[in-house]
Amino acid sequence: MRRFLYLFVLLCGAGALQATPSKVATTKSVLVLGDSLSAAHNIPVESGWVHLLEVRLNDMEPGWAVVNASISGETSLSGRHRLPALLAQHHPRIVVIELGANDGLQGLPLANLRDNLGAMIDAAQHAGARVLLLGIELPLNYGSQYRDGLRAIYADLAREKHTVLVPFLLDGVALNPALMQEDGLHPVAAGEPIVLNTVWAQLKSLLH
Repeated sequence: MRRFLYLFVLLCGAGALQATPSKVATTKSVLVLGDSLSAAHNIPVESGWVHLLEVRLNDMEPGWAVVNASISGETSLSGRHRLPALLAQHHPRIVVIELGANDGLQGLPLANLRDNLGAMIDAAQHAGARVLLLGIELPLNYGSQYRDGLRAIYADLAREKHTVLVPFLLDGVALNPALMQEDGLHPVAAGEPIVLNTVWAQLKSLLH
């Protein structure tokens, strides 16, 4: 009897040990690398589109987790420097890149932005992740040449590197004063569900 119980305990213990890695293996993550537009600037974190994405995934796609690595003020260069460590730490299945707004607002060379975004896409894909690129637009006072060049970067990279693209993250929000903060750059909480829907329309194709 003692021998039987001993074998039973060993078998149960082995089963428990095998179950733990299996559970870990089913966890898939979405890494969001962005700036203040993804960091819930001046609104509760729970109201930001990234948190709302996590809630939606929990409801609709169990087994997925969201890692929000967004930092207000992030540029494409600083994001490029941070991404390798994030990939190594989280091993994401999907990487959402939302950077470029601060480059544009600072009038940084568009060639540098393209190079940085391209390097981030390459790094994410090399790590086995699918990439969703989120495009941004600048205010009209930045001039059509710079704005058109910025817009083209996202479209060209998405085509060349076979990523999924959201052309304009704040589509349906940016031109509605009721949905924007006084700075004219960031949505209020009421605008964030619209931002999520814009992202979700493209992100959902990468989940399967």
